[in-house]
Amino acid sequence: MREKWSGIFPAIMVPLKEDYTINEKEFRNYIDWLLTFTDQGITGLVTNGHTGEISGFNPEERKRITKIAAEQVAGRCLVVSGVSAEGTFEAIEQAKAAQEAGADGILLMPPHIWLRFGMKPESALKFVQDVASAIDIKIIIHLYPASTKAFYPIELLLEMVKIPNVVAVKMGTRDMPMYERDVRILRQKAPEIALLTCHDENLLSTMIQGVDGALVGFAGCVPELVTALFQAVQKEDLKEAKKINERLFGVSSAIYQIGQPSGEAHARMKEFLCQRKVFSLPLMRPPIVPLDQKEKDKVAKAVADYGISIVNLV
Repeated sequence: MREKWSGIFPAIMVPLKEDYTINEKEFRNYIDWLLTFTDQGITGLVTNGHTGEISGFNPEERKRITKIAAEQVAGRCLVVSGVSAEGTFEAIEQAKAAQEAGADGILLMPPHIWLRFGMKPESALKFVQDVASAIDIKIIIHLYPASTKAFYPIELLLEMVKIPNVVAVKMGTRDMPMYERDVRILRQKAPEIALLTCHDENLLSTMIQGVDGALVGFAGCVPELVTALFQAVQKEDLKEAKKINERLFGVSSAIYQIGQPSGEAHARMKEFLCQRKVFSLPLMRPPIVPLDQKEKDKVAKAVADYGISIVNLV
């Protein structure tokens, strides 16, 4: 029986210095702050996700980011590193680097060339099988939106979750009827696999389908709200969940502006962490450009309007 990776997995950001290098001191302090929520439901931290600017860091930096996280966590929760590569050999190299850095698992993204050209189901299955066979640590499958050519249909996903070290699916379907159907099918046919919503922009409606947790960048921004929402859902306390969701929706609207996560949304999230005094600078790796003052003011207003506390780490 496979261990079930349930709970809240924040996809964490990386604070930068003025020269765009990693601010290790602030990064470690940020991790320590998130670890204060392990009693509330945070069970793992995810480095090198889209929120963590995976495409902006080179392979050595990605490994270093995961190593810092693993050192700072020191066994207090799981550490998962994103793997995003256009070819299997490169994906294996990244996965091995994550394992060497101390990660407990990887978040395996599909090659992005598939987003444009699509893929054969047998190619996608072999991709996951080949990466899995090269490492000893666990795998979370990153399911991309159903509207993309890199989406894994349920028949394919059911084959992927048979791979022994696959323990969870990051459910990014973003098509609610299909999402609910596929959650039901996976629950029935692969009950040992953890299902984690990654719908930052509509967490409540995707949590109530009976998933095991969430893997979202939003949880690294307002961990107190995301963990509280999941606790309320688990207790089937809809009144409390709706109350929490009102605050989450306000913050989400300032960051995601109704759309799903993107580079610009991640820039607003980093600004949000600066407003909370978790980070000292909101810099993102290029080509993401800095926010203008109007956007910064919207983020600051959300912090004030929805009673988000200042953390004062910087």
